[in-house]
Amino acid sequence: MFIADIKRVVEQVSRDKGIDVEILIRALEEALRSAARKKFGSKVDIEAQYSQETGEIEVFQFKEVVVDVTEPDLQISLEEGRKLDPGCEMGDSLGTKMDTSTFGRIAAQSAKQVIIQKMKDAERDAVYSSYIDRKGEVINGIVQRVDRGNIIVNLGSTEAILPTREQIPRENYRRGDRIRALILDVLYDTRGPQIVLSRTHPELLINLFKTEVPEISEGIVEIKGAAREPGSRAKFAVSSNDSDIDPVGACVGMKGSRVQNVVQELRGEKIDIITWHVDAAKYVCNALAPAEISRVIIDEEGSAMEVIVPDEFLSVAIGKRGQNVRLASKLTGWHLDVNSESKYDEMMRIGYESLVNVPGVGDGLADAFVEKGIYSAEELADSMVDELVEIRGIGQEKAVVLIENARQYVVEAAASAEARRLEEEALAAHEQPQAVQGEETAPEGVPADEPDGILASDTEES
Repeated sequence: MFIADIKRVVEQVSRDKGIDVEILIRALEEALRSAARKKFGSKVDIEAQYSQETGEIEVFQFKEVVVDVTEPDLQISLEEGRKLDPGCEMGDSLGTKMDTSTFGRIAAQSAKQVIIQKMKDAERDAVYSSYIDRKGEVINGIVQRVDRGNIIVNLGSTEAILPTREQIPRENYRRGDRIRALILDVLYDTRGPQIVLSRTHPELLINLFKTEVPEISEGIVEIKGAAREPGSRAKFAVSSNDSDIDPVGACVGMKGSRVQNVVQELRGEKIDIITWHVDAAKYVCNALAPAEISRVIIDEEGSAMEVIVPDEFLSVAIGKRGQNVRLASKLTGWHLDVNSESKYDEMMRIGYESLVNVPGVGDGLADAFVEKGIYSAEELADSMVDELVEIRGIGQEKAVVLIENARQYVVEAAASAEARRLEEEALAAHEQPQAVQGEETAPEGVPADEPDGILASDTEES
């Protein structure tokens, strides 16, 4: 095969399959080496290389130059060697060009198999290389088939899989439908590269807004986070690097056009766009919108916040089945506990009473503890001596005594509560009516001597 033919074939395959020309040349060289070994045995020292001069892939058999030849396939005598290369010496490795036309049908078939396998491997490597750096991108494809719930997507050069777990609930696709998804991962195993797609990942939402909102790509509006419950609701936080640009308004668009395009792509998923704030408490308040917030109590160590809302906003803050507070927690990264003002006030009242009841505390110290951020006997019991001595009138010795008294009070209160619970359970069990052996208990609200479902008043009227 001459150089023009090799170039033509190799370049054509390279264009069609996206495989580098050098990889194809190496595959052909390996195929001819394999064919030669099939013909002459695996011990034979064979090399194949593409020749720019002859335009062929030439195959050479190398033999060691020796005095006495004992293995003709591996050795050549010094006398014969010098006929080929007058300058050869003992121990040299001398290569002679082989006639590839003598390899035969079996060897040719072996070469063909090697080429096919090398082509498959090269094609897989090319696909993997072209997608591995595209993780996190949004890609378009065509639904090819559905396999046990997983959607196989044709990307043009290869296939991808949209697993069931990465599909939006109640979203259905048929063969030939167009689909838009995030490249979640690119894996490589014995079957080749596997491109995993997702339509549930928050990054899909982020990328869709990047496409719809020019201010994001221009760096004016910055995306700070996203949280989703796919197919139902999402929260999206943004900020602006330009005081004249409202980040929320930029994402919503004229008459809601921009956000609606994203909503339609996500099959009606409702999207709350909120303003990010550097102050964590204000950020959480924004994330819980449209609920009004009365106060926020922050636990920095536990990365938690207790959020107090007016009673009429409790259900709004929590959301249907807890969705609003759950999404706000995911978005902000804080554990959120939402309570109504009435419940909070009741908890504060009970906590204050427990403080007052600790021996040695009383109303005066209880008020001082509340100002210090200690709201109950339990919190006093968990306090450190160093904290209490900062309060006026409390020395180290008194602090130790107060903490010990609080611990004792908490233990006794817990024991008393448990005793009351057991007593109430016993009383309830005693008051429960027992069926007389051999008789059936009447349904609730029906006298035992009346037929089921007929009350005494019914029989009197009839």
